[in-house]
Amino acid sequence: MPDAVQNPAKIRNIAVIAHVDHGKTTLVDGLLKQSQTFRDNQAEMSQDLIMDSGDQEKERGITITAKVTAVQHGDLRINIIDTPGHADFSGEVERTLNMADGCLLIVDAQEGPMPQTKFVLGKALAAELKPIVIINKIDKPGSRVTEVENELADLFLELAVHEDQLHYPVYYAIGRSGRAWKAMPSNPDEESDLAVIFEAIETEVPAPKVELEAPFQMLVTALSWDSFKGKYAVGRITRGRVKAGSQVMLCKIDGSRQKAKVDQVFMSHGVSKFEVQEGVAGDIVQLTGIAEARIGETIADQDQPEALPVLEIEAPTLKIYLGPNTSPLKGTEGEFTTSRQIKDRLMKELEVNVGLRVEEDGIGFLVSGRGELHLSVLIETMRREGFEFEVGRPQVVTREVNGQVEEPVEELIVEVPAEHVGTVQMEMGSRRANLKEQFASPKGVTKLIYELPTRALLGAKGILLTNTKGTIIMHSQMTGYQPLGQALQQLRSGVLIAFEAGVTTPYALQNAEARGTVFIGPGEKVYGGQIIGLNTRQDDMEINVCKAKQLTNMRSTSSDGVVQLTPPTILSLEQCLDFIENDELLEVTPLNLRLRKRELDPNKRKRLKTALY
Repeated sequence: MPDAVQNPAKIRNIAVIAHVDHGKTTLVDGLLKQSQTFRDNQAEMSQDLIMDSGDQEKERGITITAKVTAVQHGDLRINIIDTPGHADFSGEVERTLNMADGCLLIVDAQEGPMPQTKFVLGKALAAELKPIVIINKIDKPGSRVTEVENELADLFLELAVHEDQLHYPVYYAIGRSGRAWKAMPSNPDEESDLAVIFEAIETEVPAPKVELEAPFQMLVTALSWDSFKGKYAVGRITRGRVKAGSQVMLCKIDGSRQKAKVDQVFMSHGVSKFEVQEGVAGDIVQLTGIAEARIGETIADQDQPEALPVLEIEAPTLKIYLGPNTSPLKGTEGEFTTSRQIKDRLMKELEVNVGLRVEEDGIGFLVSGRGELHLSVLIETMRREGFEFEVGRPQVVTREVNGQVEEPVEELIVEVPAEHVGTVQMEMGSRRANLKEQFASPKGVTKLIYELPTRALLGAKGILLTNTKGTIIMHSQMTGYQPLGQALQQLRSGVLIAFEAGVTTPYALQNAEARGTVFIGPGEKVYGGQIIGLNTRQDDMEINVCKAKQLTNMRSTSSDGVVQLTPPTILSLEQCLDFIENDELLEVTPLNLRLRKRELDPNKRKRLKTALY
């Protein structure tokens, strides 16, 4: 492991920012491997997406939480902050940018600047970070480097805080193979490595400006745990030094002060950490022993406990009801089922998930986040940990300004083959979306830019993926607020509802198939009020899916044939959240996802639906 750097001039702190799937984590892989961070025989040398360590990150192929790593390049220590690209996790970007002095802005050579590119670059420039632009994936068949350069110039012109930010270096890369160039290569197959990127970080990104001899001060920007050392408070030292055993003061968000002691000081190196005796201003460290630390609080010198400004995070846009399971099958599949256990888990999540808000709502909770993906990742995490609960339909978080209720508005960018443009326009029209721009690319793909309320976007992705045969690419970004509009009509058909509790039979499901799309197979437990399919009509229909065929002593070739069932349509967690309406719930257990009506009694249900709509 390298030694701790004692001279802040030998430290560089950079954030890697980009839109989703533009190659951030892949480029960080290249920087880790080419800086000899790992030995040649280490497993990481043959891995991809090294920094995406969570189970869901590996499965979904996305970055969910910001990660801090560091590499040693010569005598230079480079701290690298790998940030998420999805708009739903933009709270992770906001909380980590204050640790950096510069940023690598990565842009796809084919897609160009996208909604999240604009968001993260705006935040980076507002934080006075020095940008280095990397146009990635220049080997793509649809690469259009010159146009992307012009689009980036327009974006910088729009977002720059001062004139100096309009002068930025541009590099060209193929992150997947770990190659980059100062000028656009005539042949993308020519040999190269990432040396020019390391050089750019050293020369373009300024060293941290710090007061080395001033009293210690550090803002807690992230938290991590392990079973050996407990909680680690992660942050960049703003001024002074910190040693193992130092007596410090924790400046809480509520203004109170709490004495604490630093047990050990750690620094990052690749995917691991190593202990050091002292951390200096400008470096990113991990401190143990401060069990009460929370993100946004300040750890400072005991004699001069001055708090840094608390991190400002943009407000959530979606909220969802999350409470203990109330179905007839409650408590049969989960380990943690009570309201108290769910509350403790949500409070723990609030410590690290800065974009989340939780408030009590009866026996359950209203959980607010940045989008459906943000909320579904939390739901899936809790499900895997053994929790059993129910969730309601996602609702937009409105705000009141001067007595008028306002709702969030999104800019939606859609890329779709020309033959499916009509399908997209029809669906967006039914959602009252406003088409701002439409243009075709030479590759037969049409790009459409819409503006629409966040609530009108709910459920659109699943429908459009189906209707365009999976060829659509959609990205959205919240752009502001507008006065709350009219309620949208119910776009989904009615549902098929189980009439009674029991076990499904092939004979009864054959009857259900004739009425619509079925979500369950034979031999499954159901209860009265559970949704078992989608009706072909607009009305809900109750149906008996547990009915067995009556046995008689009559025999005929027509009545004794084997029942041929279509395989049931299995909905994913995100599809279930998109599917449910106001009078419906999703039952989540470690083993199953069940759709159900909020009110299981059929007579009470009719009265409830009348009240909700």
